[in-house]
Amino acid sequence: MLTITQALHDQIVAHARKDHPDEACGVVAGPAGSDRPERFIPMLNAAMSPTFYEFDSGDLLKLYREMDDRDEEPVVIYHSHTATEAYPSRTDISYANEPGAHYVLVSTADTDGNGPFQFRSFRIVDGEVTEEEVEVVTAY
Repeated sequence: MLTITQALHDQIVAHARKDHPDEACGVVAGPAGSDRPERFIPMLNAAMSPTFYEFDSGDLLKLYREMDDRDEEPVVIYHSHTATEAYPSRTDISYANEPGAHYVLVSTADTDGNGPFQFRSFRIVDGEVTEEEVEVVTAY
């Protein structure tokens, strides 16, 4: 299960809406080994595409060095889908290389009739996708 604060949830959704119609992407870092997302880090979608996202390799290297210096790890890796449901695509699955991370997808399309976005979390390990519950809390 992913437990995330309302503030972080809202920042991820706001980023997805802001970058629409392109996919948004980013990371929420947390203390190594804690599984607690704390630091919101919006990233630039280097692909600038409505159907694909790609972290800039230089930005990603800088981010990983920074997280290492702060004894952090990527707890949440998020991106948006602009025209489809919030479920990992084959490409998303092939690029998922953080087995300990929660992969959050936000859809900015109303694909299920439940409103203008979906917020879902998945574990992706060795190509296997498992959806998990999301608990939004006021604070940890």
